[in-house]
Amino acid sequence: MTTQEVVSVQQADIPAAAASMASVLSQVGGKWSLRVLDAVRSPIRFTQLERSLDGVSRRMLTLTLRGLERDGLVVRTVYPTVPPKVEYCLSEIGRDLHESLVPLTDWAIRHWEAMASARSAYESRATHEDRSAYESRDAA
Repeated sequence: MTTQEVVSVQQADIPAAAASMASVLSQVGGKWSLRVLDAVRSPIRFTQLERSLDGVSRRMLTLTLRGLERDGLVVRTVYPTVPPKVEYCLSEIGRDLHESLVPLTDWAIRHWEAMASARSAYESRATHEDRSAYESRDAA
C-alpha cells in the first residue's frame, strides 16, 4: 500500500474513529470510572473496592467494573476457592490509560477553581441578560 493509499484509508476512517473515540470517552468519563480505574491500579477484591469508593452503590460498582472489563481496561480474576475469591486490576491498556489520565487529572486540580469562577460569572451574566431581554420585550 502506498503512503497516499494509507492516508486515504485513514481519512475515510475519521468518522468511525470519532465515533469510537466518543464511545471510549463516554465510558471513561462516567461518574465512577475514573475513581475505579485509580482504585484498581493493584489487585483488589470487590468488597475492598466498594469500601474504598465512598458513595458508590454495589450495583453501580458492578456495572462500572463490567463496562471497564468489557472494554479491556480492567481484568477480573476468579480464584477457585470456597468462597470464590475475585480480584480486579488494571489491564495493560488500562495502565496505559491511567498514565495518560494523570496529567489530565493534575490539570483539572490546578484549574477547577478558575473554571468554577468562570462558570459562575457566565451564569450571572446569562441571568442578567435574560432578565434584560424579557424587560425589553415587555416594554415594547
